[in-house]
Amino acid sequence: MYEEKISQFPLFADLPGSACRALKKSTQECHFLSGQVLFTEGSSSDQVYFLVNGEVEIIKSLDTADERCVAISKKGAVLGEMSMFSQEGTHTASARARTAVKLLMIPTTQFDEVLQRHPEITYKLLRLFTNRLENSENLTIQDLREKNRQLLQAYEDLQAAQAAMIENEKLEHELKIAGEMQRNILPEGLPKYKGWDFGALMIPARQVGGDFYDFIPLDEHQIAIVIGDVCDKGMPAALFMALTYSLIRAEAHRHETPSTILQAVNNHLLQINRSGMFVTLLFGILNTQSREFVYARAGHTTPLVLNNHVQMIDLPFSLGQPLGIFDEFAIDTGGFILPSKGSLIIYSDGLSETIDDHLELPRLPQLCAKLIREDQLSAQSLCDQLWRTVGGSVYHSQIKDDFTVVVIRSI
Repeated sequence: MYEEKISQFPLFADLPGSACRALKKSTQECHFLSGQVLFTEGSSSDQVYFLVNGEVEIIKSLDTADERCVAISKKGAVLGEMSMFSQEGTHTASARARTAVKLLMIPTTQFDEVLQRHPEITYKLLRLFTNRLENSENLTIQDLREKNRQLLQAYEDLQAAQAAMIENEKLEHELKIAGEMQRNILPEGLPKYKGWDFGALMIPARQVGGDFYDFIPLDEHQIAIVIGDVCDKGMPAALFMALTYSLIRAEAHRHETPSTILQAVNNHLLQINRSGMFVTLLFGILNTQSREFVYARAGHTTPLVLNNHVQMIDLPFSLGQPLGIFDEFAIDTGGFILPSKGSLIIYSDGLSETIDDHLELPRLPQLCAKLIREDQLSAQSLCDQLWRTVGGSVYHSQIKDDFTVVVIRSI
């Protein structure tokens, strides 16, 4: 049985029948399951294996982080013969069954006798070693090329990541400067009029925002109060905000009423606005002697008025449309006398919508009344407390829009 199998191996194809019969006497058949190790690198053995069927992996650095497969041996391959030629008599690699395999085991002493009696087999074995070495070298070169490719790709990725990091740092720096410039646009201080208390606060949802407010003295007893909210957030909104702010400043002294001022600003925006952005605005004029407040509202939230008992005063309102969209647009105009000890609260939807999103908070009129009644807050303290209420640790991460509020109190 073994004689026929031995002669079928290419290495022994020309071996005489007598030699095959001699090998038969010492040959044993063995089987290994997939994953079983035939022999390990550095170990010694007195057997040479001939693979009848199945596949065997030739592995360097078995069971280590550096483990790698250097070859796949298939039917007809010789395994373990290198230990006969190594100086230490040990295997130069490990062998592990890749599939279920059947092998013939021949003692190394018997195999050595065959080599001595039949030198032609030694030549075949040398050619086998040479081919195996070439294949191993080719595999090593391919592996090195792949590792070099991966290293180059990793280096290029690192360069790209560093460039992106630098670009992000530059952008962060530019946004920081833009945020500082935007804050510098806002009034440096609060108006000071006898019998009046002013407060204001603007917190952008990002480093820069689209909300703004302004106080523009018109004469000895009149001051314009402006609050605006540009659609969107970030740098585009900040640029559009700065443009609108400048136009309001330029037109505030050229017209007599809030509505004509907003109409003039709208005309300018329509001529230079190519981005499709728009802004909601409330422009009001407070007479500090008569306590009269007249205003025009272009799509902005309606002001909140509380009397001296901290009760809300309902204001009539009509349609108001944002600036920068329509040639002919609707403006809501109104006016009232602010009661003595009363409060006027003008705000952006970053305040009102955040409150509306959280049902556990009182509505804005009730919240302002509660804060004023309980703590007797100043105008600025009320602004700060409103921010702490909706922008504190519980809600801050959920604020999606800029926060702006202006409070005016008659004292």
